[in-house]
Amino acid sequence: MKKTLLVATTDRGIDLAKKLQRQVPQSIIVTTRATEDEGLSTVDSLSDFLDSYFDTAESIVFITALGVCVRLIAPHLEDKKKDPPIICMDDHARFVQSVVGGHQGGANILAKRVAGIFGAQAVLSTSSDLQEVWALDLLDKRFGWTADFGGDTTAIIARFVNNVPTALLLEVKTKGTQFLESTAPDFVEVFYKQEDIDEHRFDLLVAVSYRIVQSDIPTVSYYPKVLSLGTGCSKALDPELFHQVLTRELQEQGLSPKAIKAFGSIDIKAEQQAYLDYSAKNNLPFKTYGKEVLDKISVPNPSEVVRSKIGVDGVSESVALQLSGNTELVVEKQKVRLDNGHKFTYAIALDPEVERKPFIALVGAGPGEETLISVKGKQLLEQADCVLYAGSLIPEEMTSWCKETALVLNSATMTLEEQIEVMQSHYDKGHHIVRLHSGDPSIYGAIQEQMTLFDERGMRYFIVPGISSFNAAAAVLKSEFTIPEVVQTIIITRGAGKTPLPEAEKLEEMAKLQATLCLFLSAGIAKKVEGQLLQHYAPDTPVAVLYRLTWKDEEVHTGVLKDLAAIVKASKKTRTVLIIVGHAIHARKNRSQLYSPEWKHIFRTQKKFKLKTEA
Repeated sequence: MKKTLLVATTDRGIDLAKKLQRQVPQSIIVTTRATEDEGLSTVDSLSDFLDSYFDTAESIVFITALGVCVRLIAPHLEDKKKDPPIICMDDHARFVQSVVGGHQGGANILAKRVAGIFGAQAVLSTSSDLQEVWALDLLDKRFGWTADFGGDTTAIIARFVNNVPTALLLEVKTKGTQFLESTAPDFVEVFYKQEDIDEHRFDLLVAVSYRIVQSDIPTVSYYPKVLSLGTGCSKALDPELFHQVLTRELQEQGLSPKAIKAFGSIDIKAEQQAYLDYSAKNNLPFKTYGKEVLDKISVPNPSEVVRSKIGVDGVSESVALQLSGNTELVVEKQKVRLDNGHKFTYAIALDPEVERKPFIALVGAGPGEETLISVKGKQLLEQADCVLYAGSLIPEEMTSWCKETALVLNSATMTLEEQIEVMQSHYDKGHHIVRLHSGDPSIYGAIQEQMTLFDERGMRYFIVPGISSFNAAAAVLKSEFTIPEVVQTIIITRGAGKTPLPEAEKLEEMAKLQATLCLFLSAGIAKKVEGQLLQHYAPDTPVAVLYRLTWKDEEVHTGVLKDLAAIVKASKKTRTVLIIVGHAIHARKNRSQLYSPEWKHIFRTQKKFKLKTEA
């Protein structure tokens, strides 16, 4: 395993290197200083040391004068794509200079990280990092894309860092495109269809697509691997011709071969040499399926001939759909005859999760305070065309994340059917819809009936988890709800009021566990709950009655179990109340073994790195 080299030339520098090593476990400290410290690697000559280890270093941190650093590394510098990232910090930890590999190598990131550890100033000179705009030549590595700069990479990057008007075309939706969308600088305008771009207004086009984007202005294209290729063939298939013609076919379809993530065929073609060669040459996984799998897939172009010979309606289309998980094809079955008479078919499907289609997001809004929503939930609110939220459970401030053009409705007075009709109307327009739920949707979120209706209507939806009010309760009470040797179980439940509990979940039975008990929807039956819990909990067991946690009118009442009903009555609150019961409340005496001196922690003492250098 490659290591980070921490090179120190003074005693003060060695002290800093030791502190840094605790944050960078896979590192060694190298010095010429005479020392008895077995944790250090002492060498006679740093120059000789670098002769042996420069090319094998993960990165190098010099804690010395910049001039010393430059003179030592100068003989070894070869190529910015090969040289390790190198930074230099003075032995007073005031400045951390990115020296080599700042942009592509990661030295800028390393410099900022080290500066943050010591409260120092990172010294960077890369324009994109100083402006905090995207590094176009690093986006492909960051998100697993393939980049095509269509010519002079340096010239395109120069345009971007000079802030020329730039069109950003996002024809798919991935983690990477969401990042670009949310961090676009003010000279970048976002588009989702190329026909919407007036190229006369822009001097640069940045595109993320599976299509080959043609433009009259300088363009950098990024190709995420989102296409699945299914193919079938005759018994004989020339490997070289297959590769050439398939590449040409894809380009004629306007699709980039660089966007293919996998391809496959029926299992009887598992040893087809043309397929194996194509897989190896393009570093693509090749997968085959039996007819029992493919026969279950409905294809748009079934073939009686294929059915009679193989036992399925079609190979290329069914394989593409099976590989992608989609139910629709980007390219339906195409038949190709090679010059030598060999034949093959192909079809292509797109990963459904990257399609820019309408969806409904059931988003957990958290306990109330608007910044306690997840980052993903906030992003979805910012993008949504329609938002429904229950005003009695979610503060109006939460909707401040919504864009001005979004339809935002308080669903408190709407029936479920009315809510579904509103969502359906926006879904049919291709809009993004957010149904905002308090806390986490999985806990008393009443989402089952919604999902049933979505399934019946064929509407795409997904769930984004949120922070539950019981998590907020632990934070407000400054308590850990699982205390070593005291309580290791949390129970989330409710008392039996108008809605009865399942027979196996009676409150008095669960009380036997002496767990940290989080009771939702139970303030109105507090007296009954108190009696049930006292059958097994001690009367002096700590309790907390919490109203609208993290809201502006939050209230917290604490006491003991024998007074639970009285505490609830005195609070005059019966709705949006959470009751916590258990000895974990405000517990402080028990210490976790995680921080015991005898416990083997994450950081282990570094063994001395044995060096073999010539004198």
